[in-house]
Amino acid sequence: MAQARKTALRVVKAPAPVYQLRVELQHIKPAIWRQILVPGSIKLSKLHVVLLLAMGWDGGHAHEFIIGDTNYGDPSPDWPSDPPMLNETKVTLTKALGGLKSFTYLYDYGDNWQHKVKVEKVLNIDLGLTSPLCLAGRNACPPEDVGGAPGYSEFLEAINDPTHEEHQQMIDWCGGSFDSDAFDLDAASQRLFEIKL
Repeated sequence: MAQARKTALRVVKAPAPVYQLRVELQHIKPAIWRQILVPGSIKLSKLHVVLLLAMGWDGGHAHEFIIGDTNYGDPSPDWPSDPPMLNETKVTLTKALGGLKSFTYLYDYGDNWQHKVKVEKVLNIDLGLTSPLCLAGRNACPPEDVGGAPGYSEFLEAINDPTHEEHQQMIDWCGGSFDSDAFDLDAASQRLFEIKL
């Protein structure tokens, strides 16, 4: 009886996909956006930090992800939400997306900063990412606690018009100057470099 030959199968693990995302602040003109690279294996809790730092937010406010019909964030038994919020520390970007091409990232419920996050590309190659990357962007992040999109519009009007009755007050409030056109790719990249994957 012929002996069956055993063939050793080598299992090669496919690289985790890398997502090229465009993050754009909604209800603001001209557009404030960033283009970033993150691995699909990133947990949503870490993606939250990536989005904060890429955009230029200071942090310290509540946030959530709205992906399809599901909300992810940091659920609290003291503050039940409707719809229910799933724990962002337990799900990766790939799993949460499930094939979707865009989602909403909400930062600061008071100011209601809505970011549309669009999947521009899915790269199925191992890029050896050790930290997220910022590839491009445009325009400065609004100051924290400025009052959302309407408050930001009023803030810009005041600081750009020396005759505006709140001009000096707003200049002082923002620390002396604010350039809405400013975006420093190197600074954004350096902030993201601090996040280890």
